Amino acid sequence: MALKTKNRNRVLVVLVLIALAPIILTAFEVIFSENQSIVFLGNFNPKVTILVISYYILLFGFGLFWFVTQLISINRLENEKAKTELMVLKNQVSPHFFFNMLNNLYGLVTKDTKQAQELILKLSDLMRYSIYEGENDTVTLGEEIDYLRNYIELHKMRYHKNIDIEFDCDQNRNKKVTPLLFIILLENSFKHGVENLRENAYVRVNITSYNNEIRFSVENNFDGSVNEINKPGIGLKNLKRRLELVYPGKHQLTFSKTENVYTAQLILNQ
Repeated sequence: MALKTKNRNRVLVVLVLIALAPIILTAFEVIFSENQSIVFLGNFNPKVTILVISYYILLFGFGLFWFVTQLISINRLENEKAKTELMVLKNQVSPHFFFNMLNNLYGLVTKDTKQAQELILKLSDLMRYSIYEGENDTVTLGEEIDYLRNYIELHKMRYHKNIDIEFDCDQNRNKKVTPLLFIILLENSFKHGVENLRENAYVRVNITSYNNEIRFSVENNFDGSVNEINKPGIGLKNLKRRLELVYPGKHQLTFSKTENVYTAQLILNQ
């Protein structure tokens, strides 16, 4: 590779020197000639003049081709970098959730075999989606909704307390969306809300789509004495970076808090 680059540079220097030769000769003539007016290539044979001009045109074409090739190469490298970063970010989604579920499974295996089996099946579906569908650039909104419902069902099986959960969504299930975006906000509603409340915990999820817009919102109550909800976690940083890469200038992520109610809303424009 180094040898090829070295040879390429040598060829480039030779081509530039050849192109500079007529210019240097004309400059020499201007400096040392007594003629009042010097025409570029004026003293050259017409055939030589045509050959030199053709060479300049060819050299310009090669230069333009090289420039465009470099732009394409830089753009390709930036796209590959962005794709690699996206894959890394996707692989960071909800690892501690799976660890917590496996710990719960360990306790259920001997106590409630039937519930443990149901939990294993749902957890398997959740992991399959995260691994295989999560690699896709887009999935249908319906697939993402089913994934969120499965996540909620697992949490219902996990906690030994009543949780008031509402999940409202429209029927436009064929709209395309980047996978594993909403789950981070939903996960936070359980992590910072439900887990810290002994009673009266609730989560409200709403998904709507209209024309080229998708709106996701999740509301939950929380224990006001716990300040953890104000701390930006890795999940939110992950989400914000993915949105910058996938929906640059086409998303709105907002948060609001009143007393003991926290609301997160994400708007995506296709």
